[in-house]
Amino acid sequence: MRVNLKTLGCRLNEAETESWGARFQSAGHNIVREIDKTDLFVINTCAVTTEATRKSRQLIRRLHRQNPNAKMVVSGCYASLSPEEAAGILGVDLVVRNTDKELLVDLTHKYLWPEAMPTPATEPGEQALFKRGRQRAFIKVQDGCRYRCSFCIVTVARGPEKSRPIRDIVLQINALHSKGIKEAILTGVHLGGYGSDIGENLNRLIRTVLEQTSIPRIRLGSLEPWELGEGFIELFQDSRLMPHLHLPLQSGCDAVLRRMARRCKISDFKRLVDQARDAVPDINITTDIIVGFPGESDQEWLESLDNIRDIGFGHIHIFTYSPRENTKAAQMPNQIPNQIKRQRSKILHALALDMKQETYRRFQNREFPILWEGNPDECSAEKIFGYTPNFLRVGTDSVADLENSIKPAKIAKIASNGDYLAGQLVD
Repeated sequence: MRVNLKTLGCRLNEAETESWGARFQSAGHNIVREIDKTDLFVINTCAVTTEATRKSRQLIRRLHRQNPNAKMVVSGCYASLSPEEAAGILGVDLVVRNTDKELLVDLTHKYLWPEAMPTPATEPGEQALFKRGRQRAFIKVQDGCRYRCSFCIVTVARGPEKSRPIRDIVLQINALHSKGIKEAILTGVHLGGYGSDIGENLNRLIRTVLEQTSIPRIRLGSLEPWELGEGFIELFQDSRLMPHLHLPLQSGCDAVLRRMARRCKISDFKRLVDQARDAVPDINITTDIIVGFPGESDQEWLESLDNIRDIGFGHIHIFTYSPRENTKAAQMPNQIPNQIKRQRSKILHALALDMKQETYRRFQNREFPILWEGNPDECSAEKIFGYTPNFLRVGTDSVADLENSIKPAKIAKIASNGDYLAGQLVD
């Protein structure tokens, strides 16, 4: 089979998709990117917002229109929360819930291609990640979450926490490194809670990975700010642990955070950020913010905006609140009108852009090692892009054999579109 893997949503979804790619490939199938050459689409869906759910349905329908002869397997959070609806979409042949994700490849063989009897590949072939145009590997270290933030549907879709053994994670990273991967990103639904079910913790996982692997870069996925244990910041003294933290704040107002059932106050968040910046001067702090949470008054919104501005972020993922069935927030009074949410979102996007530009200006005329990853389809073929250790996007004139290499560049200026830093390669 020629298998085409599509992912929507979080880094955990991407990690799972990468795992499926490797398993399909080891079973003798080919990973392809061309839609018209696909025999099987595997779609890892998202349902974190109503917009994510809409995009999941839209992608399923679009792929079927473009290649109606291909089989289609749908998994992920949308497929888990609404399996009957997903199964009813034209073109869907099999729905695999999150609880059965580890069996997706086997279930596909069993129900869609029982006559194929795939033969294990005798040659490893090109790494599945590279076949999909990816250079960084997402490593799923745990799944599920013990907390119940009032807006979150993901905990319903993902279930209880389940951590992988450290030994398995180390083996996976070493295997990926041997195949050419230069950066591994540890990810999970509740990454900071890693090991709570197996007597381990995140600090010990990171230390072991640094000690028992030699992959050049280790990066962390999203971390809840209240879960960082004693000694966590000191781990960044190892230069292989990339100086970037994505800490979801969600709101800059304590009253709103209480309604969200978040376990962190603004003062605690600011203290954590200050400690990180003092210990790791180049660290880049990014975050998530939800705009228009139920009951968010004008005063609360302005307070949130002031605190976000005061903290300063290198990047903000901005989500406009949308009610999700079976969450507490959906039943709360004083739902915010869409017009007000759009106005607030526009204001926050402007502030986020200003802070991003300020972050970019801080690092002009500095030299960094860049992991050069490639070129997005929509960009000029004359450019190649990569990331600094602290996750700043850098572009330079395309050079042969630069992709998937770590080579230094000096940051010259902010690109004219403001979306990346223009870098000059250093001999």
